[in-house]
Amino acid sequence: MIRLCRRSLLAGFCCLPVAEPRAQSVGFPDRPLRFVVGFPPGGPNDLLARLIATGIGERLGRSVVVENRAGANGEIAAASVAKAPPDGSVFMLASNGSTTVAAALNKTLPYDVRRDFAAVAPVGINPMLLVVRPDLPAKNVAELLALAHDKPGKLNGASAGAGGATHLALELFKSLGKADIVHVPYKGGGPAMADLMASMVDIYFGGLSTALPHVKSGKLRALGQTGQTRSAAAPDIPTIAESGLPGYDAAISYGIFLPGGAARTLIDKLHDATDATIRSPEVAKKFSDLGADPQFGTPKEFAAYVANDLAKWTRVAKDAGLKAD
Repeated sequence: MIRLCRRSLLAGFCCLPVAEPRAQSVGFPDRPLRFVVGFPPGGPNDLLARLIATGIGERLGRSVVVENRAGANGEIAAASVAKAPPDGSVFMLASNGSTTVAAALNKTLPYDVRRDFAAVAPVGINPMLLVVRPDLPAKNVAELLALAHDKPGKLNGASAGAGGATHLALELFKSLGKADIVHVPYKGGGPAMADLMASMVDIYFGGLSTALPHVKSGKLRALGQTGQTRSAAAPDIPTIAESGLPGYDAAISYGIFLPGGAARTLIDKLHDATDATIRSPEVAKKFSDLGADPQFGTPKEFAAYVANDLAKWTRVAKDAGLKAD
């Protein structure tokens, strides 16, 4: 498993707060703890939360109840946690979509990612696959970039919707690769994938678990994974960074946050419970079944990772002229 925060932070962005220590007697309330998820039951965020909720509760000696507060791509849940008391009674699992990506695109969020949350622990990462139509004359990332440079504005890249993870993955690819590729937004990943297989568009960044079966069947060609390291679910497919575009990283990451101002004792206890749960073999196997890789890191390392992610997507959004509708 990779360790987070391998790269230095970009100037102008500070880490999420890791609260200063308070009295060492601070502990979690002696009542059920609310584990907030910003999406309905059944999705990746919800499934990951339910996989680890029991283990966290057992290690904290508390009952942990998963609470789904769906809406606005996780932003409603995040706003509620930002306003919750920092006594450990409420914490959340959130992807970078509702934290760093949302903050990069929307300057009027009802919460400040850098101030209103305390980073506790990374949970997992779900890479995407850069896939192309099978008849595209590019067998790897370097050849795709060469093709884009030779034919500026001629290639088109699908996304599951403007401003989403698949769109931002494309924009980061264009920015780092200095490639002129036309963005074609779709209303969902299904239609985008269907048109790619029909050779109506050229490239797409699809979720690993949904794109990989089409690669194995020969309907699509995979050029690279969007994470920093190869996923255990697809060890034979190189990362984009190692196959022609150094520094590229656009995976969907998940982590646990307490409200800003939480005591360091609470942060450390919740981190240790989360870390031990994710390291258990049975949980690690279930992660793999979901196409996710477990992630590990200290609260300080996770805060630095989140700050770096915010800086990256802020830069990408500015360069591409992106903002929330």
